[in-house]
Amino acid sequence: MGSGAKGRTVMEVGTDGVALITIINPPVNSLSTDVLFSLKEHYDQALQRDDVKAIIITGSKGKFSGGFDISAFVSHQAGKIKESTPGLVSIEFISDILEGAKKPSVAAIDGLALGGGLEVAMACHARISTATAQLGLPELQLGIIPGFGGTQRLPRLVGLSKALEMMLMSKSVKGEEAYSLGLVDAIAPPDELIDTARQWALDIFECRRPWVLSLYRTNKLEPLGVAKEILKFARAQVRKQAPNLKHPLVCIDVIEEGIVSGSRAGLLKEAEASQGLIRSDTAKSLVHVFFAQRGTTKVPGITDLGLVPRRIKKVAILGGGLMGSGIATALILSNYPVILKEVNEKFLQAGIDRIKANLRSRVKKGKMTEEKLEKTLSLIKGVLDYESFKDVDMVIEAVIENVSLKQQIFADLETYCPPHCILASNTSTIDLNLIGERIKSQDRIVGAHFFSPAHVMPLLEIVCTQKTSPQVIVDLLDVGKKIKKTPVVVGNCTGFAVNRMFFPYSQAAILLVEHGSDVYQIDRAITKFGMPMGPFRMVDLVGFGVAIATGMQFIGSFPERSYKSMLIPIMQEDKRAGEATRKGFYVYDNKRRASPDPEIGKYVEKARHISGVKVDSKFMKLPDKDIVEMIFFPVVNEACRVLAEGIAVKASDLDIASVMGMGFPPYRGGIIFWADSLGSKYICSRLEEWSKMYGEFFKPCSYLAERAAKGTPLSAPENRALSRL
Repeated sequence: MGSGAKGRTVMEVGTDGVALITIINPPVNSLSTDVLFSLKEHYDQALQRDDVKAIIITGSKGKFSGGFDISAFVSHQAGKIKESTPGLVSIEFISDILEGAKKPSVAAIDGLALGGGLEVAMACHARISTATAQLGLPELQLGIIPGFGGTQRLPRLVGLSKALEMMLMSKSVKGEEAYSLGLVDAIAPPDELIDTARQWALDIFECRRPWVLSLYRTNKLEPLGVAKEILKFARAQVRKQAPNLKHPLVCIDVIEEGIVSGSRAGLLKEAEASQGLIRSDTAKSLVHVFFAQRGTTKVPGITDLGLVPRRIKKVAILGGGLMGSGIATALILSNYPVILKEVNEKFLQAGIDRIKANLRSRVKKGKMTEEKLEKTLSLIKGVLDYESFKDVDMVIEAVIENVSLKQQIFADLETYCPPHCILASNTSTIDLNLIGERIKSQDRIVGAHFFSPAHVMPLLEIVCTQKTSPQVIVDLLDVGKKIKKTPVVVGNCTGFAVNRMFFPYSQAAILLVEHGSDVYQIDRAITKFGMPMGPFRMVDLVGFGVAIATGMQFIGSFPERSYKSMLIPIMQEDKRAGEATRKGFYVYDNKRRASPDPEIGKYVEKARHISGVKVDSKFMKLPDKDIVEMIFFPVVNEACRVLAEGIAVKASDLDIASVMGMGFPPYRGGIIFWADSLGSKYICSRLEEWSKMYGEFFKPCSYLAERAAKGTPLSAPENRALSRL
């Protein structure tokens, strides 16, 4: 295969006549083109050899295969490979040679059998698995569908309803459940897996066990009429839950083709559909997000210094409110002992109760047993003073956004904590230099900005100042990994990266409303675009108090490009504070369901009068496209400033931050990726046009203007270092 080959297979033929073919492509034995050619070559050899009775396919180092090599999709999407490998492999090799062979094959599955890995296994004549192996077809997460025959074989092995659930929701199953479903034929301990598979393969060869072709099984398929109803229901659910996505509907169509016209017809349709979807905008966006997420842990000048993370044995958290209790929950779920400090017994008990409620919800969802709940709760200790802080390795401050309070806390921490202890703040907007200005050990200060609810949201924004030690950042990256968060390392400024990028989001929405747009039309347009909620619903959720406090931070730091409005303060004066008070831009019932409020108009009128803005009839008839652009282009503009200032080193980090921190639709690739799909020239020209009409709020920054003038993408890399202002 040459020195540049990526992955291979090896074959050993035992004295019992069983050929063992092992996939070797660390770390997850992905099915690269090289692996597939090698697999086919060894399979052909095994079929031709007289001393081979049966074949076992397995993976090296306890992993069967994590699926088709995703990096190959980039070549397909760029048009470097004209024909789709999945389509060819599915029919020519997997169906005709592997499944249609004259010698039986058995898949010996441990670790992972995902995507193409499971599809290869399903084409074998039997599957033996360990109890803890993970099996699934998660291709839809990448904007594509299974392309090695999975759309046809999975329904025939587990039934249509379960197959749809596994594919449409990218839901994997463990070996035990796979056995109960009929996806695997037997369960074996890891040290007996290969021997069990050998005996099973010989039993098929000797006709002691049935020789089953998954592609032609029908006993698990529902009758045609029932199947069509199931598929109809699935389509309706997809249209409701993912109206902007086409590939789930394509997947359903391909499955239906196989049920109605036969599995061979289904394979042909699957190959054709896979070819088109790989090059779709959705797949390009989701593949970008896949690689961007894995690239956030590489930080030039920090992670390339050869530093090894120190072991964090105990963590203290200051503040048991919504954020503090959520952070504590995330830590104890990953077996970190946590000390939770509050100012009095009442607040402390409330914090402990929140943590219990977080864990209790996991029990209700079947994600945790009662025994595990009690064991996890034992890791939390509530305190009212600093006496227990003498041996903590990290403290995370999560109190209210009050500068003087945070300054006092950090001064206390320097006194009570050991010299090696990391001093982290969960502040979402306040400059870390300001928070830590009273302490001497500035190298220990770092931002650990979680997003609410902290035990659920996947992003961890790690903020470093000019003095933060690289060791501290490496340590926090390790903690982030262990608590299953995606970390993004950013520089220090007001709002850091995520909130800094998105501060124009709600300001743009208010600007539109004061000029004549409807609050609820804006929210509808933004949710239709793919955001989980519109800007006004979001302000209700975070609360008016938080919105005003953070808004003041941004107005103070960026006065020339902030849109100042009294709309929210006016509403707050009238005892509206958002969802918590059941009245904000929406009104809320007992179950916190939101409904439009006809009274909003009077507040808008009053705010408009104070701002001196006159209603513009154009804003009353804005199409959804213009609403989306007028709200998101200022966000793109601010993201450009974040890049230009080195607050973020890579554009892809901002894409991940926007997707995982603010709910930007991943199938659009993140804020910068989406902007590049529209073009810097177009975005800049629109902002210039609005700037002339509505002021500095829309003025394009120099970074954006320069890229537009040159016609270069906003994401084009530059040699920039992380700025730690």
